[in-house]
Amino acid sequence: MKRSFVILAAAVALLTAGVSCNSNDSVKQAQETNEVKADSATTKTDTGKIEDKGLKYDSEFMTKAASGGMLEVEMGKQVAARAVTPNAKKYAQQMISDHTKGNAELMALATKKNITLPTTLGDEHAKVLKDVTKEKGVKMDQEYMKEMLKDHQEDVKEYTDASINATDPDIKAFAAKTVPMLKMHLDMVTKMQPAVDAAK
Repeated sequence: MKRSFVILAAAVALLTAGVSCNSNDSVKQAQETNEVKADSATTKTDTGKIEDKGLKYDSEFMTKAASGGMLEVEMGKQVAARAVTPNAKKYAQQMISDHTKGNAELMALATKKNITLPTTLGDEHAKVLKDVTKEKGVKMDQEYMKEMLKDHQEDVKEYTDASINATDPDIKAFAAKTVPMLKMHLDMVTKMQPAVDAAK
């Protein structure tokens, strides 16, 4: 038993190292690590394949959610410090507060479920951060609100899907519990964006 665990640990380490060479995307790296864990935790039967698929869905949701949550906080901090419109500043501060709490819950759940999360933004989220924060003044505020609208529309859909399709009941419950907060954020940005867009 101990020997097979050592072999598994070595395989995870090798895969992680191999992925690091091929891709710098932290989300993809975390997902690859989780796939190795899922493969080793399930049998090669039809039931095992269903379990494996479920584990992979859950871990993929968690890794993307982690990167998205980090983006909300990091971009929120930068926009809150530089925003020129009151609505963009207020919204950014709300994102920092709410997503810091959400990220802590997500990390605790991932630890409990032995799911590896990215520790830095995935490539897609890093690009969003760069694109928004390279702007200055009102233009940055407008880009931020535009991205937040798009982001929260996607988040509501992804979390709602996970609240239905996640196989782990705790992950399903976390997703369901988070949907109302995301809907509130979507409602906020929908109401605030016109004023920011009208700013000169």
